[in-house]
Amino acid sequence: MVNWAPVNIPLARRLQTLAVLWYIIVFIVEPFLVMWLSVVLVFTPLVPFVILYYVWYFYDKDTPKKGGRPNQWYRSLGFFKYYVDYFPISLVKTTELPPENNYIIGSHPHGIFCLGAFANFATEATGFSVKFPGIKPLIVTLPSQFYFALKREINLAHGAISSYAESIENALNGSKKGTAICIVVGGAEEALNARPDNYDLKLATRKGFVKLAIRNGAWLVPMYNFGENNAYGQVDNHPGTRLRKFQDSFKKFFGFSPPLFFGRGIFQYSFGLMPYRTPITTVSKWLFFLTKQ
Repeated sequence: MVNWAPVNIPLARRLQTLAVLWYIIVFIVEPFLVMWLSVVLVFTPLVPFVILYYVWYFYDKDTPKKGGRPNQWYRSLGFFKYYVDYFPISLVKTTELPPENNYIIGSHPHGIFCLGAFANFATEATGFSVKFPGIKPLIVTLPSQFYFALKREINLAHGAISSYAESIENALNGSKKGTAICIVVGGAEEALNARPDNYDLKLATRKGFVKLAIRNGAWLVPMYNFGENNAYGQVDNHPGTRLRKFQDSFKKFFGFSPPLFFGRGIFQYSFGLMPYRTPITTVSKWLFFLTKQ
């Protein structure tokens, strides 16, 4: 039986739902929508704008590998505060991050949609720049996140860069210090373990970010998003199940694996793509400096 949401929900909660829905749409729906629109608009008077955009797209294609293009005005929009308040998400400061250093933040767990990492490093809704003045936050994502028109511009505005080693090194070796790059270390494999109250992390075989820190003289900072895995449920896919074998094979071929997750809906609480309202608390700790080789 469907558990419908009450009709008389406060406006603030509806705006929170809208903000999270926007995130899910950009993540899942927008690429397919833009591909469809690009074809449709070719047969309309708007085709010159489509051509101009794709000229820009190819001219600007290397920006995700050259430090990105974060837009502080966009990152600071009040709209993202509604996104944070939906769960809510909070960032706990445990130490200073001096701006004369660079940092690689190793974030866990991946969860289904990196909800905590996005809130803290791709927006100012949790007050990152206020808590860590002089630090420029960037967040690493798959190169495929920059393949789709308009979505790439949104990702760049949030401060996203591609996950190539070259991209991360370019960001760390810019003209100024004080860059903090968030890497969701576990990636797609860790997402397959994202289920409520589960804390299986993918770390033992993920050493590339440590090598990058050593090579570029960056401080290494661990970050944990408590509650991230409680935002969605997932169909049973423990190692050894048929589903997990299929997902592992899919990942080897395509480079990622789709978790079969479930959450709540927009107007009901029984099923859907929306995450559950569950607190996510992000805690990071300044760990150690790795000598540059």
